Amino acid sequence: MKKTKVALVSLGCAKNLCDSEVMLRVLVDAGYEIVPEPEQADVAVVNTCAFIESAKRESIDTILDVAWLKENHTLKAIVATGCMAERYREELLSEMPEIDAIVGVGSLHRIAEAVGEALGGADKKYAALDPKESCPLGGDRVVTTGDATAYIKIAEGCSNRCAYCAIPLIRGPLRSRPIEDIVAEAIDLDRLGIKELCVIAQDTSAYGIDLYGKYELPRLIGEITAKTKIPWIRLLYCYPDKITDELVALLAINDRVVKYIDIPVQHISDRMLRAMNRHGDAAMIKDAIARLRAAVPDVTLRTTLIVGFPGESDGDFEELCRFVKEAEFDRLGAFTYSREEDTPAYSMEGQVPEDVKEKRYDILMKTQMRISEKKMRARVGRVYPVLCESFDPVAETYVGRTAGEAPDVDGKVFFTSGRPVNEGEIADVLITDSMDYDLVGKTVV
Repeated sequence: MKKTKVALVSLGCAKNLCDSEVMLRVLVDAGYEIVPEPEQADVAVVNTCAFIESAKRESIDTILDVAWLKENHTLKAIVATGCMAERYREELLSEMPEIDAIVGVGSLHRIAEAVGEALGGADKKYAALDPKESCPLGGDRVVTTGDATAYIKIAEGCSNRCAYCAIPLIRGPLRSRPIEDIVAEAIDLDRLGIKELCVIAQDTSAYGIDLYGKYELPRLIGEITAKTKIPWIRLLYCYPDKITDELVALLAINDRVVKYIDIPVQHISDRMLRAMNRHGDAAMIKDAIARLRAAVPDVTLRTTLIVGFPGESDGDFEELCRFVKEAEFDRLGAFTYSREEDTPAYSMEGQVPEDVKEKRYDILMKTQMRISEKKMRARVGRVYPVLCESFDPVAETYVGRTAGEAPDVDGKVFFTSGRPVNEGEIADVLITDSMDYDLVGKTVV
């Protein structure tokens, strides 16, 4: 009998991607055939994002693009899941007739049931909306990130309650996975041959406080390195107020933890940090950076900043720019503040006009580009281990990353080789040239 074909479009962050991979496993186990593109499918599942306004627009646009296939192609049904489906369930059910079923974040295990109901063509749309606290912590999944890299989500939700963020409303409070559960999954990924394990959560550094009464990220990583042979373990989303001496020592001493850490600081003005309900102040942020660089001289630091938060003055923004110049982050991403309903910042006075936000964003990113160009030029002439991700037959170059580039958010290394290099292989590459955010090189014998 011919199998029903399902395509899953995963939007948003890597944490959402982990959910998508769990849903793919549920669908495969239920007998559905997974295809890569909605054009090939009977049913399209869109795992949506609702973090900021641009993400919501992308989610809506993707659903509408897929809906065109329902009218003009062989696609029969659309299922919406993820953060937007959770947060705007009523609006999607009532205002988007293109959608045949809704699955909230607590109902990922019901995705196969949702696909079946969506195909049934019932007059009433199917909705699986279990409590968000029911969102599974882990689970069997289909790894979609290739042979080299995989993400591992160690916790769900967040309890920080930053004034601008809707994640606690969508995903609930922090819920850490037990160490033994995470380690078992890491062992499975090691058996698959994964060479890079990216450890993620909304606030990775808060891991364990709810389960064990203290921050246990260092103990977790110690267990993973003891029980697997994965050569690169990468820490993402470690908040500056939780950069403990134990975590710094982990980066300095454990050779398999890459010397890279993502620390989202959001701002440096104490006034803005208080308004954002961020934990800690400018002195704490600068101290965390100093301790990391003192203990791990070659560490790569990534951060994320918000411009245009309500009440941000010219002086606050100038202080932020000075900080960026002084700190010289290796990697930096920025957002213009997105006004999200039901968050404390939504009703704050002093909302910054959109044109001012955009101007400040441009100034900040141009400042960072000059820093990035300088840092990238300094890498020319050095040899780095590079994790090969693919081969581009048109350009006749391999594509990969050093330990200083995280997947999806940082640049690439484009390199040539006198011998074949396999996906997932770590090869020594001499850097011969640099671009704004990427590097060029060739393998060395």
